Amino acid sequence: MDTVTSLDKFRVPIGNQEIELQQFIFEAGGMPLLRTRIREASRFTIFDVDPVTAARWGKVLCAWAAAQPGMADREGDAI
Repeated sequence: MDTVTSLDKFRVPIGNQEIELQQFIFEAGGMPLLRTRIREASRFTIFDVDPVTAARWGKVLCAWAAAQPGMADREGDAI
């Protein structure tokens, strides 16, 4: 059986989407994937990314957030 481990789950303040990040490991083997589940009312968007893609995406997200006005004094608040 595949193994799914929830890493974080939160709601977006604007739009109220529910985001869940999960580690997904296939029973048959292979690399673990980061599964992103976005729920908007009754609709789900689900996609899986490999570790290299997740690292690049995370780096860009962190850089963008840090560059926004007022974020310098709030580092770590969202985590």
